[in-house]
Amino acid sequence: MMKIRIPWRWIAWLAPCAAILCMLSFYQTRAAPPRKNRQPFANAVEQRFEIIRQLKQTNALLKEQNALLRAGKPPVAAKPQR
Repeated sequence: MMKIRIPWRWIAWLAPCAAILCMLSFYQTRAAPPRKNRQPFANAVEQRFEIIRQLKQTNALLKEQNALLRAGKPPVAAKPQR
């Protein structure tokens, strides 16, 4: 019985080439169609109002947390681990 010897150098060279060819097969020359009702750039005014809304929400949560801490006794007591 004849053993087939695998040339590892060829495999080491062909594997990256095959991977590159596989990745290139996903490349498309045509761009995706543009989305409807979408501005090309982000609206700075809307972003600003969204950030302000999130900051107000965070501020309200912090006020609630500070009120709980100032009350002295937290509603949940942590038990020490053994």
